[in-house]
Amino acid sequence: MTDAFPLPQKSPALRVVPQPSDANVHGDVFGGWIMSQVDIAGSIPASRRANGRVATVAVNSFVFKQPVFVGDLLSFYADIVKTGTTSVTVEVEVYAQRMRLAEEVVKVTEATLTYVATGTDRRPRALPPVEPAV
Repeated sequence: MTDAFPLPQKSPALRVVPQPSDANVHGDVFGGWIMSQVDIAGSIPASRRANGRVATVAVNSFVFKQPVFVGDLLSFYADIVKTGTTSVTVEVEVYAQRMRLAEEVVKVTEATLTYVATGTDRRPRALPPVEPAV
C-alpha cells in the first residue's frame, strides 16, 4: 500500500509525463531521468533568485520514496530554503498522479540541491540584492 497525499496548494515549477523511452522494459522510470527533471525544476527558482545563469554544485540529498511509472503525471514543487553570497539551496518535492487511478497521488521523491550563480565567464558571482516588496 502506498501513502496517499494531496497535491500542495501552490504552483508546481514543472509538470511532466514520463514516456516509454524514459523507462526500462517493465515501465519503471529510470532514476537518472527523475534526477534530471528534479535538477531542471530546482534550477527555476534558483535562476530567478540569481537573476540569471546558475550551475548545480551539489545534490545534498535525494530520496526515492515510491516508484514512478510511464504515464504518471509528475508535479515538481521547488522552494528556496537557503541563500548564501553566491549560492541558492532549493528543496524539490515530486508527486505522481497515477493516471490509471485518477484519485491516487503519491509523493515519489524528495531532494535538496545547491546552485551557484555564475556570470558570462561561468565563474561564481554574487547574488543580486533582494528587491523590497512594494
